[in-house]
Amino acid sequence: MKIFQFLGDQIRSLCREEDAISTVEIILIIVVLIALVVIFRDQLKSLVSSILSKITTQANSV
Repeated sequence: MKIFQFLGDQIRSLCREEDAISTVEIILIIVVLIALVVIFRDQLKSLVSSILSKITTQANSV
């Protein structure tokens, strides 16, 4: 989850810079991110599932 926060912070900092980012660059970044999600879809599903199950298990034990 920290990686998503890191990526979000990096994108926000890129948008705040005084140098203008062209629309094409932003679209390319989004396309690469979507491609990574599609490629690693199964691994991401299992990772999120295991994290949520751990959270549920630990929440029930409290």
